[in-house]
Amino acid sequence: MDLTRRIEIVSRNTVEIITYNELEKVLAEKDRVRAYLGFEPSGLFHIGWLIWAYKVRDLIEAGVEFYLLAATWHAWINDKLGGDLELIKRAAEHVIDVLEAIGISRTSYKLVYAEDLISDPSYWGLVIKISKNNTLARIRRALTIMGRKAEEAEIDASKLIYPAMQVADIFYLDVDIALGGTDQRKAHMLARDTAEKLGFKKVVALHTPLLTSLQGIGRHDTSSISEDIHAVEFKMSKSKPETAIFVYDPPEVIEKKIMKAYCPPKEVKYNPIIEINKYILFVQPDFSLTVERPSKYGGTITIENYPELEKIYREGKLHPLDLKKATAKSLSSLLEPVRKYFTSSRQKMKILEELGLRVTR
Repeated sequence: MDLTRRIEIVSRNTVEIITYNELEKVLAEKDRVRAYLGFEPSGLFHIGWLIWAYKVRDLIEAGVEFYLLAATWHAWINDKLGGDLELIKRAAEHVIDVLEAIGISRTSYKLVYAEDLISDPSYWGLVIKISKNNTLARIRRALTIMGRKAEEAEIDASKLIYPAMQVADIFYLDVDIALGGTDQRKAHMLARDTAEKLGFKKVVALHTPLLTSLQGIGRHDTSSISEDIHAVEFKMSKSKPETAIFVYDPPEVIEKKIMKAYCPPKEVKYNPIIEINKYILFVQPDFSLTVERPSKYGGTITIENYPELEKIYREGKLHPLDLKKATAKSLSSLLEPVRKYFTSSRQKMKILEELGLRVTR
């Protein structure tokens, strides 16, 4: 694969690259490029996570050596799943199962558990060095990477270790590219700034968008919503099942959730139904959205790409109800292999049931 094509695949469907020039240089000059993403095993896999999963698939396709970190101890610090480390580990396996179900084989990347890192004293040496080279105020500002507000560090002191651990993950794995949602930006910037102080290479940061909660943002002024606020309050969240669609949800549940979702006419910003199309459906190869309507309302139309969808929706030529019906049908079809993967195994369904009962913020 030539360099231009590799850069295109790695950079597509991202909202930010820090920096694009550094990404080009890494891909052009290094024979082995390493990337990583760390995920908290904290419950059931919802469709918002498909965004980063598809980006993992892209990086692997581009020949990047990918490390997937199951951040089990991070999830424990963050009070996920009631602090039950064994259940957190099973939640990590659930994520690996979902990736397998969408075509990302566990043999195509290197799976690393936080236990592998914390058992090495040199890892904790990194955590201390990172902490020594940053102020308490800077660490507190980075707490939004946990989906928490800065003042929530008062819950217990372990929360303050989390940002330094995430930076240590990057240095310890010696990666060139760090992948994450925009909610991870502060951790990546902390890593880049600290790298200069400690003599490590500056990681290239790839940021994917966050999927807005099905409940939307209500009457909030969209111009005043920062990424931090969106990450904490308005993104799709497994801890609030009414705001999320899970990858194993049956068609009738998907349709019910989408039909109740926030979807204001002519508005595309922070519109979860529009975002599902933009970030999940239209990124699929050769996807088109078929909208079935009576002839008196314009008849059935086929929308070939996302810019076309956004244009006609902004112009009011597509009713929210029609968009919802078409989106529900297409999303159900996309997730059919995932449903079959889980329903075919009683053991995997048992983990779903366990996690469904123990989802916590």
